[in-house]
Amino acid sequence: MSAHTIQITFPDGAVRNYPAGVTGLDIARSISEGLAREVLAVKVNDEVWDATRPIEQDARIRLLTWQDPEGKATFWHSSAHLMAEALESLFPGVKFGIGPAIEQGFYYDVDLGGQQLAEADIRALERKMAELAQRKSTYVRKPVAKADAIAYFKQKGDPYKLELLEDLPDGQITFYTQGNFTDLCRGPHIPHTGFIKAVKITNVAGAYWRGDEHKPMLTRIYGISFPSQKELDAYLHWLEEAKKRDHRKLGRELELFTFSEQVGMGLPLWLPRGTIIREQLQAFLHDVQVAQGYQFVVTPHIANKNLYVISGHYEKYGESSFQPMKTPQEGEEFMLKPMNCPHHIEIYRSAPRSYRDLPIRIAEFGTVYRYEQSGELHGLTRVRGFTQDDAHLFCRPDQVKQEFEKVIDLVLYVLQTLHFKDFTAQISLRDQHDHSKYIGSEESWQQAEQAIVEAVQEKQLPAVVEYGEAAFYGPKLDFMVRDALGRKWQLGTIQVDYNLPERFQLEYVGADNQKHRPVMIHRAPFGSLERFVALLIEHCAGNFPLWLAPVQAIVLPITDKVMDYARELMTEGQRAGLRMALDERNEKIGKKIRDAETQKIPYMWIVGEKEMQQHQISLRKHMKGDQGNMGVSDVIRKLQTEITEKQFEL
Repeated sequence: MSAHTIQITFPDGAVRNYPAGVTGLDIARSISEGLAREVLAVKVNDEVWDATRPIEQDARIRLLTWQDPEGKATFWHSSAHLMAEALESLFPGVKFGIGPAIEQGFYYDVDLGGQQLAEADIRALERKMAELAQRKSTYVRKPVAKADAIAYFKQKGDPYKLELLEDLPDGQITFYTQGNFTDLCRGPHIPHTGFIKAVKITNVAGAYWRGDEHKPMLTRIYGISFPSQKELDAYLHWLEEAKKRDHRKLGRELELFTFSEQVGMGLPLWLPRGTIIREQLQAFLHDVQVAQGYQFVVTPHIANKNLYVISGHYEKYGESSFQPMKTPQEGEEFMLKPMNCPHHIEIYRSAPRSYRDLPIRIAEFGTVYRYEQSGELHGLTRVRGFTQDDAHLFCRPDQVKQEFEKVIDLVLYVLQTLHFKDFTAQISLRDQHDHSKYIGSEESWQQAEQAIVEAVQEKQLPAVVEYGEAAFYGPKLDFMVRDALGRKWQLGTIQVDYNLPERFQLEYVGADNQKHRPVMIHRAPFGSLERFVALLIEHCAGNFPLWLAPVQAIVLPITDKVMDYARELMTEGQRAGLRMALDERNEKIGKKIRDAETQKIPYMWIVGEKEMQQHQISLRKHMKGDQGNMGVSDVIRKLQTEITEKQFEL
């Protein structure tokens, strides 16, 4: 093989020889011109590169298109640079912060010198981006010495880029230029701006520079872009549907929860209807866990600060916790609990344990408190007080894999019951290179990571591995769920922990009559009830399955003549365990039906004189319409069966 030839290995294992310096785009052209027109970037070994960047050594590659998540991310990051070029053209002197791709689109944090963007400015920005995109300007990568980079941004007068440069080592700095815009950037980028065919600015908000409330407030401009206008139109339709499903909007309309400035930001108040949903979810998971040998406990909302010093939570999360409260006793400090785990550890320590006792499974719907910055709060998805469906399993090392698999089964049962069919298991492991942020021995980490990987393989779960996403005390398995609109949420989590048992010196007496250290498994299928309810609201657009619905059936009398019969029906339904309501208003039946539909009540029991005489109900189902006339006992049995089977229709 010539010294100027390298081996390129494709995802299917095929190997081809190419001249050194070949680019991803060259490789795509060698396969087909059609593919070359689709390629946005290339994955070289495990790193995403520009499709135009020379490959000098043997490598594994994957050509990335719009269909690949990394391809989309590259497209959107390049669109952020295009937006920056357009901003510089429209607002000379604008200063730039950062402009990353996000899950849906991109944003750029900019300093407009106090200028506010009006609607006309936003439309002008979209037009300018479209105009610049049509020029098909190439994205050119250029390595730059740190001194030269500093000189460039000093001359330009961009303090935010200069601050970013302070953290970058010389020899690893690159600029990217397209058209008249040059940016400090690692890349990668798409080959040229012509790929960007449709753009929409989606939102404008304020954002503190680098997330620090003591630093300047910048303007964060969000946008999204697509390779065709058709795809943008489909996205805008999707966005309208997402607005209709927003849990904050539906939470108000359906009277599920509220917030009060007097109580405090990020502290939800559950209204009666929302409380029913919450309690039904808790009852469901309580019964499932009891059947699997879990024991429920209750722990206080506060604890001595020293508990979290021992656990390591204070060191790691002290700044994002509520600050310690001093008591009248000298040197004594308490904290609102940010975690339930140390409390459950103390319950384990409350009695001697034998190998015969293990595994011990301790569960609690425990409320915890964390100080989220006000700008990060968002409905129920980001709050300062939330309840975790928390449990901690204490087991022998030889039981870890089996217990982990049982927890996977539990999470899968929860997802199946609540109609979350599209999910991926994310195996979150340590950073491969930097182990400084993790506690525990190398041996325990290797054992824990191996147990998770093997359990996932044996359960044949669709899974991805993410390095650097582990908790500081151990690796974890997170379930990433896509809702009815295709959005990704992190739900259930399972974590293996060899470290907290070590910190708290937990013990059990083994079969050899010697003391041994148990292993802890942390798990929460819902995660937090608040976040889970938010997801559920948006997943089903507030159309809760019958077993969760705050009001399961409403009686709608057609005239006052049947009001007594309507009241009897409501009482009969309540005696059968149904959550009933009665519309006694002097309104036409059409309006009563429309209002019941708006309230998303699953069933309407419509009754007139004919139904009263025959002791029947004209049954109507939310969004499904008339179900025909049925006997009262038949209707009740039908609803009871649907509740028992936890049926769920979307």
